[in-house]
Amino acid sequence: MSPHPRHPLSALACPSSTGGWPPPTPKSSGDYVSASSTSLYAHSLMNMPETTCPTCNKKLASISGYNQHLAKTTNPACRDLYLTSRQFHANLPPRVPQDDDQHMDIGDAPDPNQLPLDFEGDFFGTYAEDKLEWPAEFDDGEAMGDALTDEEHLDDDGAHDEWEPPLVPSDNAHEGDDEHNDAQDQHTPDAQEPDPHHRVEQRLRDHEQVPIVVHYPDQRAGQPINPTKQLSNATYHAQLNGSGTDNVYAPFTSKLDWEMARWAKLRGPSSTAFSELVSIEGLSDTLGLSFKNSRELNKIIDNELPGRPKFKREQIVIADEAFDVYYRDIIECIAALFGDPNFADFLAFVPERHYADEDETVRLYHEMHTGKWWWNTQKSLDRENPGATIIPVIISSDKTQVTLFRNKTAYPVYMTIGNIPKEIRRKPSRQAHVLLAYLPTTRLEHVTNKASRRRMLANLYHACVGRVLAPLAAAGINGVNMRSGNGAMHRCHPLFACFVGDYPEQVLATGVKTMQCPNCDVPSDELGLAAGAANYQPRNLDAVLDALSALDEGGLAFVRACTEAGIKPIVHPYWEGLPFVNIFESITPDVLHQLYQGLVKHLLAWLSEACGSAEIDARCRRLPPNHHIRHFMKGITTLSRLSGTEHSQICRFLLGIIIDIKLPNNMSSSRLLRAVRGLMDFLYLAQYPCHSSETLTFLDAALDLFHDNKEIFVDLGIRNSFNLPKLHFALHYAHMIRMYGTTDNYNTEYTERLHIDLAKDAYRSTNHKNEFAQMTTWLEQREKNFRHEKYVQWRLAGTAHHPHHHPRPPEMSFCRTQTMTKHPSVKAVTMDKIVNEYGATYFRESLTRYIAKASLPINTAITPRQLEDRAGDVYLPFQTLPVFHKVKWVSVDVRGQGNPQVTLDSVHARPGRSRPFTSDSVSSRFDTAFINDGTGGPLSIKGYRIGQVRVMFSIPPKALSTLFPPTFRPPKHLAYVEWFTALHAPDRNHGLRKVSRVIKNGERLASIIPISNIHRSAHLIPHFGPNAPREWSSANVLDECRTFFVNPYLDRHSFVTLR
Repeated sequence: MSPHPRHPLSALACPSSTGGWPPPTPKSSGDYVSASSTSLYAHSLMNMPETTCPTCNKKLASISGYNQHLAKTTNPACRDLYLTSRQFHANLPPRVPQDDDQHMDIGDAPDPNQLPLDFEGDFFGTYAEDKLEWPAEFDDGEAMGDALTDEEHLDDDGAHDEWEPPLVPSDNAHEGDDEHNDAQDQHTPDAQEPDPHHRVEQRLRDHEQVPIVVHYPDQRAGQPINPTKQLSNATYHAQLNGSGTDNVYAPFTSKLDWEMARWAKLRGPSSTAFSELVSIEGLSDTLGLSFKNSRELNKIIDNELPGRPKFKREQIVIADEAFDVYYRDIIECIAALFGDPNFADFLAFVPERHYADEDETVRLYHEMHTGKWWWNTQKSLDRENPGATIIPVIISSDKTQVTLFRNKTAYPVYMTIGNIPKEIRRKPSRQAHVLLAYLPTTRLEHVTNKASRRRMLANLYHACVGRVLAPLAAAGINGVNMRSGNGAMHRCHPLFACFVGDYPEQVLATGVKTMQCPNCDVPSDELGLAAGAANYQPRNLDAVLDALSALDEGGLAFVRACTEAGIKPIVHPYWEGLPFVNIFESITPDVLHQLYQGLVKHLLAWLSEACGSAEIDARCRRLPPNHHIRHFMKGITTLSRLSGTEHSQICRFLLGIIIDIKLPNNMSSSRLLRAVRGLMDFLYLAQYPCHSSETLTFLDAALDLFHDNKEIFVDLGIRNSFNLPKLHFALHYAHMIRMYGTTDNYNTEYTERLHIDLAKDAYRSTNHKNEFAQMTTWLEQREKNFRHEKYVQWRLAGTAHHPHHHPRPPEMSFCRTQTMTKHPSVKAVTMDKIVNEYGATYFRESLTRYIAKASLPINTAITPRQLEDRAGDVYLPFQTLPVFHKVKWVSVDVRGQGNPQVTLDSVHARPGRSRPFTSDSVSSRFDTAFINDGTGGPLSIKGYRIGQVRVMFSIPPKALSTLFPPTFRPPKHLAYVEWFTALHAPDRNHGLRKVSRVIKNGERLASIIPISNIHRSAHLIPHFGPNAPREWSSANVLDECRTFFVNPYLDRHSFVTLR
């Protein structure tokens, strides 16, 4: 109870609709007020239709409107009333809340001798989570759905549905900082015990920067054999003609001469067009060029620039027919990669074991040198040649079409080495792959017998690849001296480690029959069984080699022996004589073709038949926009020839759109949801860039979840069996990750991209006659230009020493930096437009409260009523605000590998734009995002709420000194957001978490927050029900739908956090 006597002027500061006093007394700290009121105090006057100014009789809609009227009025009488009121409130001593206030109800009669009771807490303030009365978390979707039915009518009794992150103090208002700093890492733990999945993920992240490393016991392994160093760039400099001069760009005469040559070979037009350009009279002399046509330029590049090994042509004779194969010396190619100065700081020379715990029980797998293959092979090699440096050779082959018509193909073979980090290998721009050979592309159409034709093609393939890889046999045993990029000499043993290819290439390389597993001996009719049900063992290499040796006993005995061994009768397969090679163990997982282009492709067809194409397409068209989501406005079921990228984009929302969808005969969708969930989880887990022995158990569990529920497709009449080789090979993923590191070490997606640069573009540079000779010449010149460019950069930068970068587990910390544009999207937007066009209904009220709270001294306790009074006194000295339509997050080069910045995520908040033509109009877009309350960590939903961003803005600099005290440093950018409820426990079938808008009295709860509190975008999938409402659209679904599911498949970070 307040000790202050009632003062006559208090009736002027807070008038009722009739001008009388006192109004009904509001509740104290237990009371809850929603955003439907334009002021907190006005909520206690719910029966009052409007407010009247006692001096000018102007009718106003709310108390806050009345306070704003007094603060901004030019009427002398109203102004005097405002100043008198402020003086009265300034003279009041601070109010001390009493314990009795906690028990007063709205219906209690007020004491006429006391001031109205103030509210405790901020209307847009921060509350302890146990004070928030969010709907309880349930174990399954059915119970959750029942509780959320009346979300808009939450009980007022003691509920604090408002929520907002705390204000950022002056010394923490840095928007450009990385997302994950020390303050965020030391977050408050969840009230509930975290689930095992998040504990495992957290352990994986905690040791990603500095894992527990167990080094290989023999310290001689991987060490240089000669302390004398000779830098690669210095060797290159000595090989250049005219290297004795001071010309950095030699053999070119000047910087302009070099850059013109580089542009002509890497970015320029055809040779004929370039010759016509430089032959323009006076152009060559004016620019000081050392060449006057393409022929002269090619002569300089061919004769004066060192480069990678040259191609050579050789004929392979199969069945009395000769075929041309273009290839390079593989040892020289390995030496070129191993000695590339751009990779020198990142090479791995010795195997290691990485662990996530001090007890060394949770092993980490990421780069190839952390896998078991390298460690085991090093031990085997050290028995004969201790001190060796192993170079794991990764081979990939894939036939590709180089023309849109005429069906012209090329058959490239690519090579890279496992010493180079996978982050570098996966980028074509880093030139970490070498085009090793072009194999013959003949189809042997003149051979009419199909079986004979297949045998001849297989033998031709192995004969050609065997010729290319033959030098590895002796070099793998005896070793070859090679200098790394830093000039140190190593005794290197290049060993064939992995073969990367799609299923037809795997079958061709191993010699097994189609519809068989290239890794194990599982029967063809058991390919669809789970791990515990299938009966299989790894293929017996010794038995296969014994069968191959039967060739000397005659053709019939050879065929019989190969048949018994389970392979085709291939004469001397290329891997037969290579040391330390088990070809069946070398076949690696193929995420692109086995998962995206295989299982996901099958799954889409099954779901279309089970759920109905029309309904699936209707839901696709009604998904809200997001940075990671591609909108298929025509649906997904009618698309043909989908790429792996498109299948990846579909997987990001596939599970969410089939929730509650009708199945034939009213069959329950529980098993369908669990089967799809298992396959999606396996897909995302298989692509982790760092695995632990614990996360690999999750990988197997996800596959088991699919197998346990896949019979739903049989019951629906869609499938009779699941004997798919690609489904079976998923059983081998965990083992292969333990052997060779994570799947991004050997993904065919990288080599598919190489087809563009090293096959298709090369073919387009030819005259299409004797094209392979021209293609190899074009590639050699291209590589020489790239190498000379690195040399020029080295000469210009000097010979600064860079410390060796020790390989570490990759990017599980999701480091990224939040950025805003330098200039606003719209320089001046009026308050009315912000309210009406951006949908920020209570923008003025939210902003004044934010300013009032920010103006308080640090750690000052204030009641909500006092804050209400302060907010009413805030005068906004501007009518327009600069508005930003996008905030984005860019990548951070945490490994120092020179990676360029890329946009990883973004949040948009912009109104629509109308155009004369409907196709040119742009719909409004107000994205949803995860918002940090200051306690959120990197791998937990604790401390986060989802909000819809309505407007992002800045307060004009000239107004800052007026609105804020000098002790407070306001954030440069602010956002108005509308809140959703807390995230619930995952559903037991589909695993997604449900949220809905926080609604009070039919209106949405909103706040002003610093933009730096926006953590990342969130994608909400509407709860469609049995049928998607046809009045919903992508533009209005966030406003029309009541409940949503939070999408965990946006990207890896969403998956780790929400799963």
